[in-house]
Amino acid sequence: MMMKSPTAKPVSATRRSLIAGLLLLPAVALAQKAGSKPVIQVWKTPGCGCCKDWLAHLRDNGFDVVAHDVEETVEARRKAGMPERYASCHTGIVQDYALEGHVPAREIKRLLQERPKAIGLAVPSMPLGAPGMDGPAYGNRRMPYNVLLIGLDGQATVFRAYS
Repeated sequence: MMMKSPTAKPVSATRRSLIAGLLLLPAVALAQKAGSKPVIQVWKTPGCGCCKDWLAHLRDNGFDVVAHDVEETVEARRKAGMPERYASCHTGIVQDYALEGHVPAREIKRLLQERPKAIGLAVPSMPLGAPGMDGPAYGNRRMPYNVLLIGLDGQATVFRAYS
């Protein structure tokens, strides 16, 4: 029988979900090499409607999605290497790239095709008109926004501008 260490700290649900997702990454990479759809792991809060809409956008555009409900996404963002200044409401990982916020599937596909040396893509904040922030629930309003390519040094360049 194993005894608990008196100094062991309880593991939060957020941390358990993050660890479980990160442990799946090698299996996900193997499945992708076998020719299946790209898999995007996403950490989001359970009640976020725009996150659910973004996941539907990804699925509708040929991605498999594994969603992890967490209390907050700060730890997932940190583990993915995404600087906090690009924060949004959810964090994803696809083929070793971080995705932050409402990144269009079109740009994720371009990222995976071009394979730049980068942390990943970000759409900071939650701009109206971005996938998951569009449609009737938002009055079909649109605002200009940029999809940023986050370099290995944490600096951003515009990957694609949406007007």
